[in-house]
Amino acid sequence: MKKVIFLSMLLAFCMLAYGQTYRIEGTVIDKTSRKPLEFVNVLVVGLGIGSSTDAEGHFSVEQVPPGIYRLQASMLGYKTVFTSEYRVNHRTPHIQIEMEEEGTQLERVTVTASPFQKVAESPVSLRVIGLQEIEKAPGANRDISRVVQNYPGVAFSPIGYRNDLIVRGGGPSENRFYLDGVEIPNINHFSTQGASGGPVGLIDADLIRNVKFYSDAFPANRGNALSSVLDFSLRDGDMEHNSLKATLGASEVALTSNGHLGDKTSYLVSVRQSYLQMLFKVLGLPLLPAYTDASFKLKTRFDARNELTLLGLGGIDRMKLNFDIEGEDAEYILGYLPKINQETFTLGGVYRHYAGPHVQSVTLSHSYLNNRNLKYHDNDESSEDNLTLRLRSVEQETKLRMENTSTWNLWKLNAGVELNYSQYSNTTYQRVFTDEVQIFDYRTNLDIFRWGLFASMDYSAPDERFTASLGVRTDGNNYNDKMKELWRQLSPRLSVSYRLIDRLFLSGHMGLYYQLPPYTALGFKGNDGSYLNRNLDYISVSQESVGLSWQPNGNMEISAEGFYKFYRDMPLSVSDGIPLACKGNDYGVIGNEQLISTAEGRSYGIEMMFKWLLVQRLNLSSSLTIFKSEFRDGKEGDYVPSAWDNRFIFNVSGTYNFPKNWSVGMKISCIGGSPYTPYDVEKSSLVEAWNAQGKAYYDYDRYNTERLPAFGQLDIRVDKMFYWKKCMFGVYLDIQNITASKLRQPDVLMSTGQIENPTAPLSERRYVMKSIKQESGTLLPTLGITFEY
Repeated sequence: MKKVIFLSMLLAFCMLAYGQTYRIEGTVIDKTSRKPLEFVNVLVVGLGIGSSTDAEGHFSVEQVPPGIYRLQASMLGYKTVFTSEYRVNHRTPHIQIEMEEEGTQLERVTVTASPFQKVAESPVSLRVIGLQEIEKAPGANRDISRVVQNYPGVAFSPIGYRNDLIVRGGGPSENRFYLDGVEIPNINHFSTQGASGGPVGLIDADLIRNVKFYSDAFPANRGNALSSVLDFSLRDGDMEHNSLKATLGASEVALTSNGHLGDKTSYLVSVRQSYLQMLFKVLGLPLLPAYTDASFKLKTRFDARNELTLLGLGGIDRMKLNFDIEGEDAEYILGYLPKINQETFTLGGVYRHYAGPHVQSVTLSHSYLNNRNLKYHDNDESSEDNLTLRLRSVEQETKLRMENTSTWNLWKLNAGVELNYSQYSNTTYQRVFTDEVQIFDYRTNLDIFRWGLFASMDYSAPDERFTASLGVRTDGNNYNDKMKELWRQLSPRLSVSYRLIDRLFLSGHMGLYYQLPPYTALGFKGNDGSYLNRNLDYISVSQESVGLSWQPNGNMEISAEGFYKFYRDMPLSVSDGIPLACKGNDYGVIGNEQLISTAEGRSYGIEMMFKWLLVQRLNLSSSLTIFKSEFRDGKEGDYVPSAWDNRFIFNVSGTYNFPKNWSVGMKISCIGGSPYTPYDVEKSSLVEAWNAQGKAYYDYDRYNTERLPAFGQLDIRVDKMFYWKKCMFGVYLDIQNITASKLRQPDVLMSTGQIENPTAPLSERRYVMKSIKQESGTLLPTLGITFEY
């Protein structure tokens, strides 16, 4: 009887949910004067319903079914605007739309707005990721790093649980990340220091409004990037209601709240706690990771022309080793992986002043990373003689950026200055084997002052048929005399776009970009206390790209883009002869070794993409990238494949919305086999060599001469949402690698622990070695639940 009553109540709730509709309210203002606009037509894209603004700029759209929508605002004399995506439910936020006046009135010219964003500064290589994709991308589990992997030029790692961004053949250290204009060092837990990658996303997807992903043509005010820039726009808190949302995901439980504090301040806050340690222990995995993170956004609008945004993001990471499991695979991983403890946070503020056609902003932030690694030989901590690695490394950055953006009809000028004070400290004890065992035992305290100038001028023709952008940036610091000279790091860039025929655009870009080597490299010392990498240069890459994009209608885009990247002054490892950029897809630290700036590299290829958006029905994208990534030592050597030379990447990802708030998504991912380096069996079998790092050594004379087979996997996701008058409930099932595809990996070479010549001198003793067959790829189901009140 109780079951019948419960099912009847659930059915009644579902029936109420199916018929529920909501109201969208907002305000439209002039972007320059900040004054409200009357008689603006506001439409809900895809529904054909809308309203007009009143004398106060307010609008209200009634009877909107629940879901995720964009709004379109249009008015004679102003440019038509598409908003970001908003979720319409019982807590639909008040939406503010800013509109720009048309620079010149033209007769018989119609400018059509499009949800596929194209800007003068970045007409190529810019993708805007909306709320729909972030929320429901199959196989991503609401992790933005995995969502980005759907796009052209972005490789994914089929080996292990990694979120490293590998963009157009560049390494994971070549990306930069911003939250509402505040730079953050990385967006992953358990980040590889010096490379920014990691296995789990740090940013709660519930905070994100949209993401601008640049794989080229970076804005001049976004420096120190070689491969990509991710610019996150966070939601604003609701100025009318306070709400609470709980989410149970693949690896964590999250609690998010947003609302207002008084009449001028909104807030957004999130706290997440993982349960991976418990889950991995049940699954019998050798790693036991646990993490906690928190983030917040406060926005105060003092008046129509002045606002202040405060942001915070932090994480605590703990990785233990699971000694309760047995097996050769576990033995291998436990043999070399250290215990890892990390704390990281970024605090920042952005003050913005609107002065007619001029907008001034001041951004001040402080970032902190405390990374500690500890490893004993055979994990035997009973004696300090077994210690192979003890590292405590702290990075701190305080950044100030001041900029002004001015708009005059068809022209826009952005210019500014950056100042940065960085502190790097490191205490390291490490046993390293080259030709013999070496012990590095040093302390580093490094202070670096950095400075930068940037400016860009954009032009858009009255009918938007032609756009152009010319920009320049330069950076310097006091690390060495070469880096002080601003002219050495002069970074010009030019972008142009031309509409050949209606909805068909030809666009191109060329630019020169610079990046500072990681602090782990700049602060590395020898045992005599001297900095061994004082002669390093800025890393540079020249990028050229040209592309065609065609929009047959307002819902579809087809594009093809060719690119060429040429790297100079890449840091090259003295000990193994490979670039630092080819490292960084594992746990721990990279860069803490002797380096020289002599390597060159290049990456080139073609990207094709098809995207189809049907509001409340279909979100489909497909991309194919064919490319090569390679490097050489010096200007005369032969090019060899880099670690990221997969040759091709193919993705098809789509989500279809069915009636009654059901949706089904599917993603097919294929990637070419990555190159790999055979082991140096002779060196690896030496007792001293093996005991120094607990794993085999590669034969770098045969670097990347072998290649793994290609890999593909299929991910499925099913969502069901329930909407009621005062709450929302959702449940999803995300199944990664539903076909349980297996990726063949190189056999692992490891020690048996048995010495084959125990009577030989210590430096000549060798272990008996064995090989372990390696294969990865398992079906991974995830049940997620969300509830918002």
